[in-house]
Amino acid sequence: MEPANTLWPGRECKGGVLVHLERLEAQTNRKFEEPTVREKESSLRTKIRELQQQRDKLRAEVKRRRARVKESSAKEDPSKTEISEQEVLEKQWRNVKGTLQAYHFTGLSGKLTSRGVCVYFSTAFEGNLLDSYFVDLVIAKPLRIHHHSIPVFIPLEKIATAHLQTDVQRFLFSLWEYLNAYVGRKYQADQLESDFQAFLTGPLQRNTLGNLLSFTYKVEQRRQTFSFRARLLYEDLTAALPTDVTVTRPGVEASSPHWEQHRASHEMLFRTKPLHQVFASFSKETERLDLSLVS
Repeated sequence: MEPANTLWPGRECKGGVLVHLERLEAQTNRKFEEPTVREKESSLRTKIRELQQQRDKLRAEVKRRRARVKESSAKEDPSKTEISEQEVLEKQWRNVKGTLQAYHFTGLSGKLTSRGVCVYFSTAFEGNLLDSYFVDLVIAKPLRIHHHSIPVFIPLEKIATAHLQTDVQRFLFSLWEYLNAYVGRKYQADQLESDFQAFLTGPLQRNTLGNLLSFTYKVEQRRQTFSFRARLLYEDLTAALPTDVTVTRPGVEASSPHWEQHRASHEMLFRTKPLHQVFASFSKETERLDLSLVS
């Protein structure tokens, strides 16, 4: 029996021709696509070269302009220098004004004067408004202090030398820290003398800056009165609490462990609490002891 394809001779031929035509068409398409890709790559390379040339031109132009700026700066006339200095002064004034606005709620304020600005320092301690001070600044080159009410023992000149010409904000804030700490120390000592005089067995000794205090005081413990002597040193003039505290018992060389513990606790109180608050706690402790004896 003959194979089936001999009965249909045209079918194999037809299929073979179609397949051959498809292959030819695919090859033709690839031949047309390949030149298109190569053309795109060539176009991109051309564009890259053009951009590189533009970059080199821009770099050269920047160098030329920088050279012209340097040359013109070297030949600048005095009138332009004066304008430049005026701009610097205006910038300094804007900085001062911005500082006053920023620190308004922390105790700094100011007003314009014919020379520049007058800055006011409002001090406070524990929410109590205390003394006020001022510094009259002349906006000039260099900045300078025309007049002020800062106490002589506050290192105003030192603070100004360190910060006035370079950082006005830091100058004002540093000065405010010194003033606020000073009035805080003064307020505590005044409160001790006025409200807790009964605890003192002698005068309160303090220097003008208020950074060294010494006093003798008495505390009642179990219906007995004991005397202590305290020396408070404020080495950090921007702080209202002492950095060094010494508490001793006058006339007593050696103390029992019990009273040594009390002495150490007093030193800790003086280091961590304002002076008048420490004596307020002594008053409360005495009241509690009295009530326990009555009961």
